[in-house]
Amino acid sequence: MLGALVAPCPAGAEPAAIAAKQRVERKIFSDAEILDGFFKTAFGAEFHLAGRVDRIRKYDTPVRVFADGADSPARRAQLARVIADIAARVQHLDIAMADSADAANVSVRLVRDRDLDSTIARFYGADRAREIHDSLDPQCLSGFRKNERYEIQHSDVILTVDNGDFVFLDCAYEELLQSLGPINDTDSVPWTMFNDDVQMGYFDVYDQYILNILYHPAIKAGMTVAEVKAVLPQVLVEV
Repeated sequence: MLGALVAPCPAGAEPAAIAAKQRVERKIFSDAEILDGFFKTAFGAEFHLAGRVDRIRKYDTPVRVFADGADSPARRAQLARVIADIAARVQHLDIAMADSADAANVSVRLVRDRDLDSTIARFYGADRAREIHDSLDPQCLSGFRKNERYEIQHSDVILTVDNGDFVFLDCAYEELLQSLGPINDTDSVPWTMFNDDVQMGYFDVYDQYILNILYHPAIKAGMTVAEVKAVLPQVLVEV
């Protein structure tokens, strides 16, 4: 399962743009609006490599993240802050940085923009890389592997380090969150970062709802749409 950020961010956008977006962010949504985004992102896949996509996919174990690649202490520090922010805003999700690659189940590869295409080719092979480029033309990318129970076993995230702070943070949030399960992008929900026409640069309230529903204990990996709908009254109240 692969997700990508496709649309370019505005030229010259800086973290000040994030604060401006937060000031005007919509924070109140109806149940129907929240669930519309949840079902459109938690089921399906933006780029479908193999296996069924009509089931809930999520981690059922602690999530540990390790970054390697381009030597960029500043980007690593930003990444650690993104992970800490996600951990603080999603209940029932144990996520933190790992001390080594062996201890991680989410691998973040930091690359220079000029090396993005060749890095994708190394991860997925030349043929798949061409398909990904033609379908998504990504600025950054995430994917995961799941077992037969639809539990995510490992995620790979590729981020560029030299396209500015806004792009890095926007990519980091979207790709890390998609690597946790909501891998499908949608162009019909205007409030989610999982929309190629939307750039956030931070963990917005609407997507906090999506991730908190997904990681509620009553939502299990492998559930169908009907099974999820059966437990949603309880889940929505608690979320």
